[in-house]
Amino acid sequence: MKPNKPRIPVHKHGPQVQRSHEIRIIGGLWKRTKLKVADKPGLRPTPDRVRETLFNWLGQDLTGMRCIDVFAGTGALGFEAASRGAKDVVLVEQDSALIEQLKRTQSQLSAQQVQVQRGDGVSALRQAAPGSMQLVFLDPPFDTALWEPALKAAARAVSPQGWIYLEAPVAWTQTQLAALGLVVHRHLKAGAVHAHLLRLASTDELAALESLTAADTPTDPSPEV
Repeated sequence: MKPNKPRIPVHKHGPQVQRSHEIRIIGGLWKRTKLKVADKPGLRPTPDRVRETLFNWLGQDLTGMRCIDVFAGTGALGFEAASRGAKDVVLVEQDSALIEQLKRTQSQLSAQQVQVQRGDGVSALRQAAPGSMQLVFLDPPFDTALWEPALKAAARAVSPQGWIYLEAPVAWTQTQLAALGLVVHRHLKAGAVHAHLLRLASTDELAALESLTAADTPTDPSPEV
């Protein structure tokens, strides 16, 4: 028997929709509401356990926050944020079938605070006003090279007291993130998923990380005379 291949969530895939399944909103105004989700190869919403942990980290109540999910997929994160009081939620997705499903969910919930937008996620972040978002959701396709461009754009778009949620197949280190001006606030590994809650690093934090990196870098021995 061949070993099972790891399941990798991906948001971009072929045009065929095979069947539907459901996710549920965990908390807030629409708690326990079940939402239809197009079941496409490789597309899976952020697991319930991870979403529950994330919104515990965020303090449950997102009243007044401006949020953007630039790889929206099923919209699970964005609709959860809206359910918990977010003032404005932008869902960006490229796949036309997923856009239609997001619009149906928006209509089902009468979610006037949610805007569904078709387009490139990184470009949408770059076009956002600097410091305009209190919460940025980043869950790019795991098989692409969008991590660094997305994080750079998110660091520009997020407010000084805001948060960036990153879902990835590997853990991002403090050194990697410091190069982008970010630090890890919380981290969780659940199966093949690494969930990170990030924030902008302070000047002191960046200086401390630079010092640690320099201390860990071996020095070349003096040349023999």
